[in-house]
Amino acid sequence: MKQHPRGLSLLVAILPIFFLVHPLFAQSQNEAEKILRHVDDLWRGESSSAEMTMKVKTAHYTRTLRMAAWSKGKANTLVRIISPLKEKGTATLKSGKNIFTYLPQTDRTIRLTSGMMMGSWMGSHFTNDDLVKETRREDDYEAKITFRGERAGQNVIEFTLIPKLDAAVVWGKVVLTIRSADYIPLEEVFYDEEMAVARTFRFRDLKVLGGQLRPAVMRIIPADKPEEYTEVIYETLELNLPVEEAFFSIANLKRR
Repeated sequence: MKQHPRGLSLLVAILPIFFLVHPLFAQSQNEAEKILRHVDDLWRGESSSAEMTMKVKTAHYTRTLRMAAWSKGKANTLVRIISPLKEKGTATLKSGKNIFTYLPQTDRTIRLTSGMMMGSWMGSHFTNDDLVKETRREDDYEAKITFRGERAGQNVIEFTLIPKLDAAVVWGKVVLTIRSADYIPLEEVFYDEEMAVARTFRFRDLKVLGGQLRPAVMRIIPADKPEEYTEVIYETLELNLPVEEAFFSIANLKRR
């Protein structure tokens, strides 16, 4: 469980009492949670199937992977590499609380421990935790609208999210900016426990995916290596498909 700095813990403890005394702040909090729920629902349904391309640029290499992904509820996720041939068949499975990676080159299945969750996934700037995390922002964070107005020629709403005391997250805070008109996310900035920027997600290239307008491209930029990035491009997305829970099994993880 994450340990919060003392000052941050005190702030989070005081906020609910402050809202009780000031109804307008409580109303703002409810609005923030409602909008964030809408943003979360852009990417989820009862189940999903997607095909994506992931481009990774670092100081030492550039690589492109194509992958397919499936999910059912919060408990089940399967991601499988389609190409290139060298990595084809490599897959990661979340089933309940267990997370596994299958390596076809050695025909090995590895169960990930909690200490491995923050490790890089497939050499990208995404972590294993990013890949399989399915909680809602409102479950892990106290949200507050901290800006509403015009920036860079468009009307936006900015949210500051502070982790709840019992949340299993590693961030000191998260700042999310969305378009006011349709709640499309534009940018999400993650801060470490010392409140320094750790990484930034940027969203662009709107297209109809899963029957709704969504950003087709998400780029993650690490703060300590701003010349590097990982970019995920959604090619297809289908939601609320009939997927059996048995699909998310070790046996299916190893199928090529």
